[in-house]
Amino acid sequence: MSIERLLEPCSIAVFGGAQAQEVIRQSDLMGYKGEIWPVHPKKTEILGRTVYRSVADLPGSPDAAYVGVNCHLTIDIVRELAAIGTGSAVCFATGYSEAGEEGIELEEQLLEASGDMLLIGPNTYGLLNYLNGAMLWPDQQGSRRVDEGVAIITMSSNVGFNLTMQRRGLPIAYMMSLGNRLKFDLHDAIDTFARQDRVTAIGLYVEAMPEPKALQEAVNIARKLGKPIVAIKTGRSEIGRKMVVSHTASLAGSDTLVSALFERLGIARVGTLEALIEALKVLHVLGPLKGGRIGAMSSSGGDLTLLADAMGPGLTMPPLSAEITKRLDEIVHERIMAANPFDYQMFDWNDEVRLTEYFSTFLSEDFDVSLCLLDYPREDLCDQSTWGGAERGFVRAIQQSGTKGAILATFSDTISESVTSRLMKEGIATLAGIDAGVAGIQAAVDVDAAWRQPLKPPLLTSFGQQRDSSVKVLDEVESKALLDWYGVPIPAARVVRGAGEATAAARELGYPVVVKALGVAHKTDVGGVRLNLGSVDEVSAAVEEMSGLSDSYLIEKMVIGAVAELIVGVARDEQFGPYIVIGGGGILVELMKDSASLLIPTSRQQVLHALGTLNCEPLFSGFRGSPPADLNAAADVILAVAEMVEDDPSAIVELDINPLILLEEGRGVVAADALIVLSAEPSSEPVSKFKLAKEKSHE
Repeated sequence: MSIERLLEPCSIAVFGGAQAQEVIRQSDLMGYKGEIWPVHPKKTEILGRTVYRSVADLPGSPDAAYVGVNCHLTIDIVRELAAIGTGSAVCFATGYSEAGEEGIELEEQLLEASGDMLLIGPNTYGLLNYLNGAMLWPDQQGSRRVDEGVAIITMSSNVGFNLTMQRRGLPIAYMMSLGNRLKFDLHDAIDTFARQDRVTAIGLYVEAMPEPKALQEAVNIARKLGKPIVAIKTGRSEIGRKMVVSHTASLAGSDTLVSALFERLGIARVGTLEALIEALKVLHVLGPLKGGRIGAMSSSGGDLTLLADAMGPGLTMPPLSAEITKRLDEIVHERIMAANPFDYQMFDWNDEVRLTEYFSTFLSEDFDVSLCLLDYPREDLCDQSTWGGAERGFVRAIQQSGTKGAILATFSDTISESVTSRLMKEGIATLAGIDAGVAGIQAAVDVDAAWRQPLKPPLLTSFGQQRDSSVKVLDEVESKALLDWYGVPIPAARVVRGAGEATAAARELGYPVVVKALGVAHKTDVGGVRLNLGSVDEVSAAVEEMSGLSDSYLIEKMVIGAVAELIVGVARDEQFGPYIVIGGGGILVELMKDSASLLIPTSRQQVLHALGTLNCEPLFSGFRGSPPADLNAAADVILAVAEMVEDDPSAIVELDINPLILLEEGRGVVAADALIVLSAEPSSEPVSKFKLAKEKSHE
């Protein structure tokens, strides 16, 4: 399949009624210069063009076709188009896989009929091409021809339609709706548009995740070609999953994994369509931002306060250096304070020369991006001319300093498309709204931060694989033996039966000890754990009290000197495969929901970064006089768990280490409790370290 004929069509065949006619109308409005061949069984002329009766009557093989007929007739037309060597077809019709079993069968027929021909959809509006005016789209659209711009790929035709109607000045090169993604999926579109020289950035509206490995390959191509990607992903609900014995999977949902994947690949994630547009504007004009050091200027302290309140932890407004402060103090009005943010007030309003001097001096500071907050009067009722001094002063200062700059309006109604168009020509980004604008800046910072890291290795996923649902639950002793094989520190312990053996084991290990009932899930909830026992009587009493729960017990050396507790777990997702969850551990793990997810393979840097995002992170660095925790030892354990999964990816269904007790720095960590659930299905992998460890754990 060749994409070039779709993106640069010299001829377009159009099938259908009202929707097909709109394809012609919109292409004419956009100045498309190629040939358009309408096909209709009854009409003789459509919008000044001769109508052909069938595919067989066409004057040649079209580069692209828009098929706007019902789902059954679409299949026949697609088959005929493929037979004459048509480059591509966009299929508008619904009634395929989204409609149930009958539709799935029709979609299979459509796939077979398309042969080697590229097919977009079905169930899609199609493709808008603002570079050459080919509008393979059955409705109105609200954007303009451009020489270069962003590509937007959406899984909702209506969202795509709405995005074309934006009045924020975003130049769109391509808008594609993927529909049912029968032959052309998200990763294909990313790969395609990343290779187009006149595409500056890529925006995604994602409803369902494609195969993660294919997505990673496409995103890596975009990164190598310098095409940043920003996305909005809908569906933030938790995975519906029934857990029997494990806490781990209750901590992470599919949306958490999407965020982890986007962060891993360097896709900036935003939460609203407004933020998507603003992020694409920043990336189109300024590209990725090397950091979040912001210089901000306004004639109003109120605007600057709103900006400061909207900024998250990744963005800062650092104070001016002593040198810049001194230089600025020497030229501004005596009532103006030289600072960042810089409230330059109204003393020199509309004085372009004076404001250029102020702004140029301010921009001598080393900011990653500088913002001038300007809210313009509405064009239909007011006069904007006196705003020119501040605008032109900022433009001149940015150009003289060679820095990156944007004009930010506090909300979208106070900056227009005409202002945006004017400023973009000067290399200035415009941001419509503080919250969306700040999100757009953050996205550009996130992309650059990701691009400065090495490309990540291919993901370990289970996409498309079926796994036996039967499982084997290892008890705590077996689980810890498996962990011990991989170098995870575990407490000294003995397995016993009855109070006599328990007290003997406690004396051998040395007090204090822990007594646990074996073979019991969620032991704490049912009284199956007693901690910090310091005598024969206490151990004997504990065993007697647990006699109704189990006939065997684990006697462990009590871990003393805990600084913090973590949970380290493994769960599985149908698309993402096995992944690691880390979080605040102990008995409140599910209540606190303090966790981060790591896709596999991972690295020490990623592990330490994830630990730093947890709410319990202050405990790791000496909270209220406590010693710092041994985070490197904790990272060793997390990497060991990742190695277990990589050694036999199909084996571990779930894994919990809870708690992993962190001792003070230099003293290590201890896995105080553990549980592993294995797939009962034999692995198809060759003999691995993991298999040897399983055998060892049963000796």
